[in-house]
Amino acid sequence: MNKKLVFLLNPISGKGDKSKIRRIIERKMAEKKVGYEILPTNAEGDYSSIREKIKEGVRDIIVCGGDGTLSAVVDNLRDTGVSFGLIPLGSGNGLALTAGISKNPEKALEQIFNGKPVLTDAFSINDRFSCMLSGLGFDAQVAHDFARQKTRGLRTYIKQTCSNFLKARPYKFEISTKENTISTEAFFISIANSNQFGNQFTIAPRASLTDGLLDIVIVQKMTKLHMLAAVMRQVISGEVKDRPHKKDNVIYYQTPALTIKNLEKAPLHIDGDPVETADVFSIRVIPNAFFLIRPQPGL
Repeated sequence: MNKKLVFLLNPISGKGDKSKIRRIIERKMAEKKVGYEILPTNAEGDYSSIREKIKEGVRDIIVCGGDGTLSAVVDNLRDTGVSFGLIPLGSGNGLALTAGISKNPEKALEQIFNGKPVLTDAFSINDRFSCMLSGLGFDAQVAHDFARQKTRGLRTYIKQTCSNFLKARPYKFEISTKENTISTEAFFISIANSNQFGNQFTIAPRASLTDGLLDIVIVQKMTKLHMLAAVMRQVISGEVKDRPHKKDNVIYYQTPALTIKNLEKAPLHIDGDPVETADVFSIRVIPNAFFLIRPQPGL
């Protein structure tokens, strides 16, 4: 085969020994007799050297990392028309789970070889790119605190979530779409392109990577026990009967664009990575933003 792959490996995604991932890639590529390179991701987002490789014929970029890593790479290289594969190594891996990509690196590699590039939506939030899920409030504070920890992984994330739950507070927002405006206090707002936070925690049951819509979930002010029960009911049931839908102080609807006035400077995360917040957010879907290699049925 003349095909050549470039693997971009994030050295800090998730936890564990990254040399193991390298060995899996090396073995699989030898079996497939496919040319490849393994390069580190770039915290500054400078992928000019990758652009040169694309000009030389590289058509597939495989990201080894979490949702934030994939989002940053796709944002920088999607204008080249390459296809993006994913070996999920993050703490949540929400996009991989939504797309049916295995968390097992060997299986994920097989899915890349046997999969198909599918045009996939993304969205912008104040002109910043997001391919999976962004949020304001409680979950964003968890992301900010998680980023400061010395160790990563699911255990650390759960610990930070529990710690923040005890001190969580609602924030005031004004959320506007073409159809209406909602003024409310909310513990968090999720803007979802994929259907979950990660780790099988579904937050937006109707969300699709290819429907041209964003799923908005607003968890309003209530007692913390009520909030926990309401969110868990949505997670467990996985059903939304109406649009817009309001139940248990959780508002859920779909829209291609919205504006959020962040009246009390709630913290923000984009695809799980903490970023600086703002007073107002202009958010819109980007249909068919990039090609994501997804597994075929049965793989």
